[in-house]
This record gives sequence, structure tokens and C-alpha cells, in this order.
Amino acid sequence: MALDKAFIKEMETGLKEEKIKLTAQLAEISTNSSRNPGENTASFPNFGDAEDENAAEVTTFSNNLTLERTLETNLRDVDKALASIAAGKYGICKYCHKEIDEKRLRARPASSSCIDCKKKLTLEG
Repeated sequence: MALDKAFIKEMETGLKEEKIKLTAQLAEISTNSSRNPGENTASFPNFGDAEDENAAEVTTFSNNLTLERTLETNLRDVDKALASIAAGKYGICKYCHKEIDEKRLRARPASSSCIDCKKKLTLEG
């Protein structure tokens, strides 16, 4: 049973909104990499020259690096999901090629695997 067109349109709208949000969050903590287009570089904050301010800068930068990686990964997943919608392949598991349950897609619209395959990957990894 193929996914309903209205459902796919709903997911597409949500994914586009998520992309805007992720892009804005990335822009707050990083700049686009001049060496690698599409990648970001976390910005190093400048709170001042006092020792406690320097420590806060390092901590904030470290946290921003982790957050940047997470946001970039989520953005890539959203982009892949939008591309699969455009290609007419949205909601198909990339491993077993069966339809992904609508409940899973509602919970995580950028998902590219069904629950069974995700469980297998988690157990193997």
C-alpha cells in the first residue's frame, strides 16, 4: 500500500520547515566553510580576556562543535528525505526496500529506514 499523496505533502511541508529551522540554528553558531561548500565551521566566541572568560569561550566552542555536527547530520537527513520525495521514493526503506510505516515517518519524517532494519542496525552496531 503506497503512502497517501496528502500525507507525503504534509511530510514535505514539515521537512521544509525543519530545514529552515536547522539552517537558522547552524547560522547562529557557525559560518559556511570556504573550503568545503555545504559544510560549516563553528565560530569561536569572544567573551573577553579574563581567565574565566577564556574558559567559557573554550567550553562554548566545544559545545558548538558537537551541536554543529548534530545539526549538519539532521540537515543532511532532511535534504535526503526531500530528494526522495522529489524522486517519488519517499517512505521506502533504503535497506529492505519495503514501505516505512506512517507512524515512524510521523515521528521522524527524515527517516530512511523501517523500524525492523533500524533495530537490526542498532543491534549489529
